[in-house]
Amino acid sequence: MAGPSSEQRRSIFITGGASGIGRAVARYFGERDWFVCIADIDATGMEDTLGLISGGFKYSHLLDVRDRTAWDVALESAATAAGGRIDAMINNAGIGTGGPLSELETEEIDRCLDINLRGVLYGAQAVYPYLQKTAPNSALVNIASAAGITGGSGMSVYSATKFAVRGITESLDAEWAPDGIKVSSICPSFIETPLLNGTGNRKSNEMVRDRVVAAGLEITPVEEVAETIWKAIHGDSLHYLVGKTARDLNFAKRWMPGRVRKQQRANAGLLGR
Repeated sequence: MAGPSSEQRRSIFITGGASGIGRAVARYFGERDWFVCIADIDATGMEDTLGLISGGFKYSHLLDVRDRTAWDVALESAATAAGGRIDAMINNAGIGTGGPLSELETEEIDRCLDINLRGVLYGAQAVYPYLQKTAPNSALVNIASAAGITGGSGMSVYSATKFAVRGITESLDAEWAPDGIKVSSICPSFIETPLLNGTGNRKSNEMVRDRVVAAGLEITPVEEVAETIWKAIHGDSLHYLVGKTARDLNFAKRWMPGRVRKQQRANAGLLGR
């Protein structure tokens, strides 16, 4: 049986597509015959991602998500390459920032806020007319985090952005409902991505991965995030949890908030520095 034509083939636009979650999502949707458009500031990484997708239904575009004008150029180019449509957009680009707030440089705070928060708002605003055209089966998926369920020591800035992403998702779920556009967030816990190999804080030389292992927390395969994003685009829930830590934390925060607070205080310094 012949595959869908370019006019019928659904397309997805993924930020942060050069590695990690973005790369896993690109591969997952490419294997399911979607036209995959990825964006990132890492041109070499994007080439590597596209090389992992068989077939010719793929496209990449350099994009700094902090640049609102660049968003319009990237989405117009991607839509043109994909046959004139964007059916789903994944606001995935993000960075980790950790450490005591008193020790963070202004540049660290601003960069995290600009990429993780401003980038999500700009992306949603820019992609809206494209998703409006492909509704009622179009979708916006924002990547939040278990850090958006509860804040922990040393995660004030990062948690602030991820709490905000969940709030943006809930607002747009209501705002775009009349258009038939689905909006959801994905809340992963610790995922097997290159972010685990960083320190999250320029004053620390200890990798995030080491702190996660020391705390006895699991590291979830990145493919589980891709599978969950597929479910989000085809489902009807608002927030999706990925990984045991995220599920357990969400349950405890709802039913045992005092216990969560006590545990976070006890863990101060273990994951925060």
